[in-house]
Amino acid sequence: MAFRKACRCCETRIVGVDYKDERALDRYISDRGKILPRRATGSCARHQRAVTVAIKRARYLALLPYIRGYHD
Repeated sequence: MAFRKACRCCETRIVGVDYKDERALDRYISDRGKILPRRATGSCARHQRAVTVAIKRARYLALLPYIRGYHD
């Protein structure tokens, strides 16, 4: 049986995910700028959906990049 990561938001009892908190959202984004899946982050389904919406809102407002590490 594989060890299952605990949801960080559930452990700290975070009610909502804030799209303005770039440092908190940064751990859910890969080095290329992709949103990491639940199996990589260990988030529960409810918080993973909230994180995804927050990342998309932060990208729309140019708080987070759409693509990272792009070089010509």
